Amino acid sequence: QVQLVESGGGLVQAGGSLRLSCAASGSISSINTMGWHRQAPGKQRELVAAITPGGSSNYADSVKGRFTISRDNAKNMVYLQMNSLKHEDTAVYYCNLHEFPVGGAPRRTWGQGTQVTVSS
Repeated sequence: QVQLVESGGGLVQAGGSLRLSCAASGSISSINTMGWHRQAPGKQRELVAAITPGGSSNYADSVKGRFTISRDNAKNMVYLQMNSLKHEDTAVYYCNLHEFPVGGAPRRTWGQGTQVTVSS
């Protein structure tokens, strides 16, 4: 059973920075993507960024140029460096793992989330 644990959330002033970390435990299929989603009050959960083991990444338009996703395959960690934070970035951020095991069914795993609050 794969589990994800996020850390690094907190309070920050607008224009500040935070780095989120996500640690994955368990046996992870080699073919996978890891990423971050967020959900603000009254809004649907949305993709923030995702990355493959090979380093291919994509970002939501709203964070492009400000956020950077990275991963350490050896440590089964994924990170989200968030710079130039805005009030509208306030949300619960969830780590996500999407696996595509050979000969098995795809599986998605979510972390419990970490709160990011950006003040004015």
